[in-house]
Amino acid sequence: MEDKLNILDKEILELINLKMAKPDKTIKQHTLDLLENLYKLKQLGYINDNNIYELVEKACIYHDIGKINDEFQNRVTGKSKKYKQDKEVVHNILSLYFININNFNSLEDYLKVSHSVLNHHNYCNNFDEMSEKEQLIQSLLSNYKTYKVKKSIKPKIASIVENIESIKIKGYLHKCDYSASSGHEVEYPNNFLESSLYELSKKWKSDNNEVAWNELQKFCIENRDENIIAVAQTGMGKTEAGLLWIGNNKGFFVLPIRTAINAIYDRVRNDILNNKRVEERIAILHSSSLEYYLRNIINDNVEKEEIDLINYHKVGKQWSIPLNISTMDQIFDFVYKYQGYELKATTLSYSKVVIDEIQAYGPDLLAYLICGLEQIIELGGKIAILTATLPPFIKDLLKKNINFKENEEGFTNNIKRHNLKVINERINSSDIYDKYIENKNLDKNNKVLVVTNTIKEAQKLYNELQDLVPKEEINILHSKFIRKDRLEKEREIIEFGRTYDENKNIDKKNGIWISTSIVEASLDIDFDYLFTEIQELNSLFQRLGRCNRKGEKDSSNYNCYIYTEIDTANLTNGDKGFIDKSLYDLSKKAIISYDGQISEKEKLKLIETYLTTENLKGSDYIIKYREIYEYIKSVPPYKFEIEKIDLRNILSEEIIPSPVYEKYLEEIEEIEHKLKYENLSIYQRIKLKDELRKYTLSVHPNDIRNYERARVNSKAINYRRVCLSKYKNDFIKVIECEYDEAGYKRINYHDVKRNSNIWW
Repeated sequence: MEDKLNILDKEILELINLKMAKPDKTIKQHTLDLLENLYKLKQLGYINDNNIYELVEKACIYHDIGKINDEFQNRVTGKSKKYKQDKEVVHNILSLYFININNFNSLEDYLKVSHSVLNHHNYCNNFDEMSEKEQLIQSLLSNYKTYKVKKSIKPKIASIVENIESIKIKGYLHKCDYSASSGHEVEYPNNFLESSLYELSKKWKSDNNEVAWNELQKFCIENRDENIIAVAQTGMGKTEAGLLWIGNNKGFFVLPIRTAINAIYDRVRNDILNNKRVEERIAILHSSSLEYYLRNIINDNVEKEEIDLINYHKVGKQWSIPLNISTMDQIFDFVYKYQGYELKATTLSYSKVVIDEIQAYGPDLLAYLICGLEQIIELGGKIAILTATLPPFIKDLLKKNINFKENEEGFTNNIKRHNLKVINERINSSDIYDKYIENKNLDKNNKVLVVTNTIKEAQKLYNELQDLVPKEEINILHSKFIRKDRLEKEREIIEFGRTYDENKNIDKKNGIWISTSIVEASLDIDFDYLFTEIQELNSLFQRLGRCNRKGEKDSSNYNCYIYTEIDTANLTNGDKGFIDKSLYDLSKKAIISYDGQISEKEKLKLIETYLTTENLKGSDYIIKYREIYEYIKSVPPYKFEIEKIDLRNILSEEIIPSPVYEKYLEEIEEIEHKLKYENLSIYQRIKLKDELRKYTLSVHPNDIRNYERARVNSKAINYRRVCLSKYKNDFIKVIECEYDEAGYKRINYHDVKRNSNIWW
């Protein structure tokens, strides 16, 4: 690799061998580390263009030469501590002046490398700094051989910033630099997935000789080199299909819900990889991935666990692991073109990306997603859309700028798992109770699932049925439970909602579970009966999939009851509501006349007939989608800071409900004391914070503002904050509220009598 450095002047070569890039590495050593990483990427097949490879080489060589200046050397060697604005210029600017244009075949190539070197850090506005500190730059570089940087470089660089090659050159530089600086692998190879899937199929075959990859999975294998759309009913093995399509390539598997991500990660880790070399093969990418590792991956050696899991998480965050199971926001924030977005864009340029259940995203997230998918294709990556349902209007949006290979018929059949009774009324507890008691008296399978559109409605039905049904036979699950309770409830509903008992017979139980949309796609449950409020057709059919999931139960009589009237306040109207009115109206029109058994193909036909681009023309959904899509397309590079980007647009804040705080006060205070006063390792601190968060849930900021206002006016109890460390700003708020077996509920502080007991 050293011979690559010969493009530098002899004097500079000598200096980079002496001067430090980091306290423990010379500039030369650090540069060679980058070049080694770049070569690894080429060997893995992740850089196929020789010209790009050579330009990235030059970017790696030049990127840190500016560190040879005396002021930087004083800091890196400990002679001075702080960056001095009046005496220093950031090293990436100084590095620009060492780039010899004669080492390039064209002005454009010189500009691409100059852009990468100049902008590989954003400590300041680099061009403004160059203008304002022109004399200081000359002074700092006066002892070295440098090259003129013309004033015309700014518009010239600006003109190539979004050039595909420019993005890739800067992205590869970031990737090589971050890896060299952290000491982690730049990329682990995917040399295992195809063989692991083959071994899995052999295992299945040993249990049943007739088992083979189905039509969906074969389609994915045969079209690995294509962008594909595959619509397949529940139970077709979409996860395996997506993995087969990725094959031995860099891959991302994107799902809308964290619980589903965790479940797939565990499946792949345990069943496909057999827990072998997991830290080099598969990663979770979501906001709680480290906590999930710490809770679920147990090594024999505790000290080794501390090192491995924290490093494992860091390597995953650097996108160095070949197979990644991720939320959408962890990947597609690159559409905002923040400083350094090129690393993600470039990694995706040699990756294969599976999007699972694309119809689950609202118009804003769909706009971000499709913008991102279009750019991935443009950069050279591949995408696969795998879903149970795909509305025509979403397919049209996808296919506007992307060519797909697809099976027009989809992968579905005429199995009739569901028998619908559509009721033009609001959902009510009387109907649910009557059916439950009837089944009980007749000794029928009697697992009843109730799905509502809001937590408020779920709690209302739960409270009403509580008075009618034995306590042990009714339960409720939604997002407003503390994590401790929610995890337990999810475990219980999965156990209750299993299809088969220990003897492989249909599991027979009596019980009612009331929930919200969180059960649509994240939980593997199989109930006998479903009562649900109407939602748009895609969500509605997902809900139906929680009933008679495996198709093994009798569906000759009604097993799904759909109520078409809902609270109109939930329909979109300006900034209000969360159910698109046009989608609701079309879905109601589609389902209202339905009575009796419905096949999987018939469900898809309803979606294809009603949820068309033409029918949704002028809807709030499409208007919002187009607004955000056009906005994202027009965003200039480096306008946004990554810290301020939140694709999910979730307005929420973590709190401890006051009844929970009082109930678990001793445990909370013990953890808090350790976090504040004990000398803990990173691992121990993360574990304790995760332990404390068992008692938290997320609420809208308005709930907190209302509490704070009431507290200041002596209308609410003044609870202290629970500290997560010795730092003042690191805490979780406790707010006065109701919390019981139905979950969290806001209270009207003006109506609460201070001597009343609202606690457990």
